[in-house]
Amino acid sequence: MAELILPLDQPSQRHALALVDELGDDVDFYKVGLELFTRAGPGVVRALHGRGKRVFLDLKLLDIPNTVAGAVRAAAELDVELLTVHATGGEPMLTAAAEAAGGRLRLLAVSVLTSFSADELSTVWGRPVSDVEAEVRRLATLARSSGIDGVVSSAHEVSALRDSLGPDAVLVTPGIRLQGGPAHDQRRVATPEQAVRDGADYLVVGRAITGADDRHAAVVQVVESMRAGAGA
Repeated sequence: MAELILPLDQPSQRHALALVDELGDDVDFYKVGLELFTRAGPGVVRALHGRGKRVFLDLKLLDIPNTVAGAVRAAAELDVELLTVHATGGEPMLTAAAEAAGGRLRLLAVSVLTSFSADELSTVWGRPVSDVEAEVRRLATLARSSGIDGVVSSAHEVSALRDSLGPDAVLVTPGIRLQGGPAHDQRRVATPEQAVRDGADYLVVGRAITGADDRHAAVVQVVESMRAGAGA
């Protein structure tokens, strides 16, 4: 069955670890993103490992190939399981990242951020974009052909990506909301059940849990929805 990852979008290591300790055994896989890593550095990753937790380091690396390769090697030394790079870095950068990883961690390509609408992407690309999913598939295919293990995409693209990339690609899906929950700043959202049914391997679920009055109950609700999607 797909696995739950909870993002630690917290203002400090102290706040992040307080949330981890509150959830205890309910969650064992956490995402450390740009804000927390910039504030706390590698120490927060080590602190999570010290609590027996798994780590997804979401830094969305985008730079010249040599610099990205060095960052990938540094992340591998931290024993993180998943690390993100931008597919728009191009084949040389992606290939360098895959070679630097050397199988010590799995790399995920970020294609089109889930906050983008077609109009916003058209502005960024400098050309009309009528089909965001087609852009996601194009970048995902480039990443996989360059040796990247999988991709991060919205649940709306998961089914098409699973069909085009095959069963071995790792698909990680943010923008997950419980039925009837707010979308916040995400444009392309889905329920856990839908995302799992469509082929996601990992679901990144944040505010549906962290913003709940009863966080333990929210985790249970998410996991039950995931199980329903898997037919379990």
